Amino acid sequence: MSDSGDATAPFFGFIGAAAALVFSSMGAAYGTAKSGVGIAAMGVMRPELVMKSIVPVVMAGVLGIYGFIISVLIAQKVAPEGYKMFDGYAHLASGLACGLSGLSAGMAIGVVGDSGVRANAQQPKLFVGMILILIFAEALALYGLIVGIILSGKSSTQ
Repeated sequence: MSDSGDATAPFFGFIGAAAALVFSSMGAAYGTAKSGVGIAAMGVMRPELVMKSIVPVVMAGVLGIYGFIISVLIAQKVAPEGYKMFDGYAHLASGLACGLSGLSAGMAIGVVGDSGVRANAQQPKLFVGMILILIFAEALALYGLIVGIILSGKSSTQ
């Protein structure tokens, strides 16, 4: 093996980029769908609260953006020459960290969003509590984004 890199290393980099986008988008889709079901059910009885209850859907949508950011960062660094296994593994870890944390955050946002908007329709005092829980669920994905950025910046040439 020469110092120019490894022929299989870009595979791991591209898998990392794909994992970040796919898993984060799955979390965003689940969070949006699950919260949307709650909003639709609640909107039948209290249509004036529909726009106020859209917060979980917006927060779930941001998860896909996190995955997109990491995917772009990784894809810009993958190269056919000089890209080593260390780089590929670092980018795989980066994509998995961001993607899987986005998936778990999306699941949490979906469950909390569904139950929260229904409960808010019955008791408006629960709105602030629901928002706080959603913020902590979103923070899980933010942690994955931060770790993903740090890992994607790792290079075998440093």
